[in-house]
Amino acid sequence: MPIATIILAAGQGSRMNSDLPKVLHKIAGVPMLGHVMASVAQIEADKTVVVVGHGAQQVAALATDIDETVSVTQQDVQNGTGHAVLQASELADFDGDIIVLYGDTPFIQPDTLTDMLTARAAGNDVVVLGFEATNPGGYGRLIVTDNKLQAIVEAKDCTEAQLAVSFCNSGVVCAPAALLFSLLGDVEANNKNGEIYLTDIIAIANARGLTCAAIHCAEVETMGVNSRQDLAVAEAAFQRQARAAAMENGVTMTAPETVFFAQDTVLGRDITIEPNVFFGPDVTVENNVTLKAFSHLEGCHISEAAQIGPFARLRPGAEIGGDARIGNFVEIKAAQIDQGAKIGHLAYVGDAHIGEDTNIGAGVIFCNYDGVFKHKSTIGKNAFIGSNTALVSPVVIGDNALIGSGSVITKDVPADALAVSRARQENKPGMGHRMMQRLRNLKAKK
Repeated sequence: MPIATIILAAGQGSRMNSDLPKVLHKIAGVPMLGHVMASVAQIEADKTVVVVGHGAQQVAALATDIDETVSVTQQDVQNGTGHAVLQASELADFDGDIIVLYGDTPFIQPDTLTDMLTARAAGNDVVVLGFEATNPGGYGRLIVTDNKLQAIVEAKDCTEAQLAVSFCNSGVVCAPAALLFSLLGDVEANNKNGEIYLTDIIAIANARGLTCAAIHCAEVETMGVNSRQDLAVAEAAFQRQARAAAMENGVTMTAPETVFFAQDTVLGRDITIEPNVFFGPDVTVENNVTLKAFSHLEGCHISEAAQIGPFARLRPGAEIGGDARIGNFVEIKAAQIDQGAKIGHLAYVGDAHIGEDTNIGAGVIFCNYDGVFKHKSTIGKNAFIGSNTALVSPVVIGDNALIGSGSVITKDVPADALAVSRARQENKPGMGHRMMQRLRNLKAKK
């Protein structure tokens, strides 16, 4: 059966105290809305509508950047969750099921959405997602009898017996499109806020003699983010799960609580990650790599058996070959480092291609930016670039070339050549002693 999703992303999130729309705040390097859309992508929804409101242009831009096929509709006045769903009326004639999701509830898993669809296919007209709450508190309670969802009761309206129920409402709903909009058409804004609540459709469905059901998911999946504190809790929850999954899949971490992953980090097996390593978006690490302490990785690919760090920074476009060595205080940006190449310490390599087994000495700088344009340099195989060399891009250094320490290279260097570019050294016998003595005498007179 065709599947559509409606993602409610119109809220201002005033408790965030931010100019940024709430759903654009990031967890693991990705806006919350991006997490929700990633789950939707995995169930291969045929159609998705994102309901925007506060910061509409920014939210719409992100949604369409992630998936250009999504539709965006605006809720000009936030008048409840049911009212928000009604803004996606273009789906009223959709011939299939709709799942309603929330842009500030980022951890709903694809398997859970599939379970909801399975429950729908089993003959339930409306399916609600629930969770066993550790502290039910102010959550709405799901009242289930004989496996049928009888009601969703807000905490303030619960009897003492109902308050003892720990099965709580996540707000996520699945129903056939036509039925969903039909039920919402009967919802009245007769609450103290004068809003149209999505949860009211359960009572209406039961009154019509329809079958409602509730399925379970892990509590962490339903975590909503409404404040900076919530954001920090959600980040911690994501990181705990990501670290556990990494170790389960063959990664060694000596201090896992200090390692931070992005949503899309891809790790092979037998990787060792030392303390305080940070993964930004779009990082792939192949098998048998060692990531030493205090390294920062973003937008890079690291091939098998490479060693990175400590204190290395790999920026977007860094492609590190197998068995390569990137040492302490080395920064790589938009550069391909071929197999076995070594960049040991205190170097910047930007917009470059470093050949196999080449050695880049300490303090080497690729001068790749002229103030307007970036320029690329290429170094061949088995070359040796001496310490404190400045390579003024674009230059080409041939295979087996040797660059003398302290050189400023502005022209291409042929294969097998030695290049030295620096002022001639002159020694002045005795002058050093005389100058130091003069300075000491000046100091003594003060």
